[in-house]
Amino acid sequence: MAEPLPNTPEFTVSELSYSIRRTIEDGFGQVRVRGEISGYRGPHSSGHAYFALKDEGAKIEAVIWRQAMARLRFKPEEGLEVIATGRVTTFPGGSKYQIVIDSLEPAGAGALMALLEERRRKLGAEGLFDAGRKKKLPFLPRVIGVVTSPTGAVIRDILHRLADRFPTRVLVWPVRVQGETSAREVAAAIEGFNALAPDGRIPRPDVLIVARGGGSLEDLWGFNEEIVVRAAAASRIPLVSAVGHETDWTLIDHAADLRAPTPTGAAEMVVPVRSDLIGKVASLDGRLWQTTVRSMEARRNALRSAARALGSPESFLATRRQRLDLAAGRLSQALGEATRIHATRFARASARLSPDLLARALRLGRERLDRLGERGLRAVAVLGERRTAALARLSGRLRAEPLFARLERGAERSDGLGRRLDAAFLRQVERRRDRLDAAGRLLATLSYKAVLARGFVLVAGPDGRPVRSAAALAPGDGVALEFADGRVRATVDGADAGGPAGPVGSAVEPPAPAKPVAARPRRREVRSGEQGNLF
Repeated sequence: MAEPLPNTPEFTVSELSYSIRRTIEDGFGQVRVRGEISGYRGPHSSGHAYFALKDEGAKIEAVIWRQAMARLRFKPEEGLEVIATGRVTTFPGGSKYQIVIDSLEPAGAGALMALLEERRRKLGAEGLFDAGRKKKLPFLPRVIGVVTSPTGAVIRDILHRLADRFPTRVLVWPVRVQGETSAREVAAAIEGFNALAPDGRIPRPDVLIVARGGGSLEDLWGFNEEIVVRAAAASRIPLVSAVGHETDWTLIDHAADLRAPTPTGAAEMVVPVRSDLIGKVASLDGRLWQTTVRSMEARRNALRSAARALGSPESFLATRRQRLDLAAGRLSQALGEATRIHATRFARASARLSPDLLARALRLGRERLDRLGERGLRAVAVLGERRTAALARLSGRLRAEPLFARLERGAERSDGLGRRLDAAFLRQVERRRDRLDAAGRLLATLSYKAVLARGFVLVAGPDGRPVRSAAALAPGDGVALEFADGRVRATVDGADAGGPAGPVGSAVEPPAPAKPVAARPRRREVRSGEQGNLF
């Protein structure tokens, strides 16, 4: 291998990366790049936007910081051809170069029109431009809301036209009608007017006018933003769009309830001419008075004609009075004839009610009752015979011998089932006993008691938890030592890093079984490295 030249300077990776970055930034401090947006998925949670600009031969990564993103006049979209202005720099963390974009604009009016047409189709497919959802304007609004710039000529033209036609109350919501924040301000103004209470301190308008003067497609682009179109479509107050001149069309014109060719035309659409209304009302009042007079005169003439056609009241009463006299004369004769007819009917009925007829009817009834009694006795006898035969057949089926045989078969079956139940119970108990023995053996194998029986000791600290290291104890700490046959309490005196520990005091805790305790063995010296170095 060739030895490195002694005069070649050495760079760290960071020094080399930042040196390359300074070189690129000095050479490409401000550039304009035309390309197609690729990989755009909207702003990051931090507010920055990351994507790439590409053409048919190359691709460069791009980033728009949050401050520059807020100043953009339109929202970047996937596949849109744009002209980006910014500076080329590097990202040392990824060893790649990128362009930091300060401003972004579509690549010509054709791109803007294509974007506008695509957005129009998208919002139209959602039904925001349907004619069925558009509202009618009120005939005579009491309050008119205007969303426009408070310093331009548009608001003066609207106020002047309203004052000429029909002076009414006007509420102006000042907004920017051009620039990067115009779309958000216009949408917020529409939503703010809709949020007003009808009976609040500031009354809610009966109709809204969104107005702006003429301009280029770029100047009017804020009214093509999706946020403005959705706010206009969602407005509960009838909305009139008056953006630009008569030949200028924006997307808010399609979503509004009515489009005016100019702001002055919008003022003419929302209110009528007061003088025309006064003249029309006066004309209608005169026509109403003339119609009322003519109607009363016609009714009066009709009444006079009807009165002449009718006769006098005496002529109407004379005929009816004569008919009454004739009826009164026939009444007495009719009463006498009715009396004679009813007397004849009574005589015929009394002739049919003689004692002989009653006695004959009584005799016939008694004979009929006797026949029914005889038939009832015969029916009772026949029913008794049928029930006796049925009872005899049933008693034959219930003889004692078959019943006892069924009882014996049931007893034998019950004994067999009992024997099978006993055998099954014993088998189940045996299986459970085997499982319990196996579990006991496994527990004895895994228990730490077996380890203690081989001579080991379990050391528990002052908190009762096992001590795994000598460093976990300090001089003076109380510990519990558990052997296989009992527990011993001890106090830690300290230990050398390389020699045996000193003696410690201890107290013996008697074991649970009541057996005589053997004499404690004498302490022995503990060699270094053994487990009993705490003693």
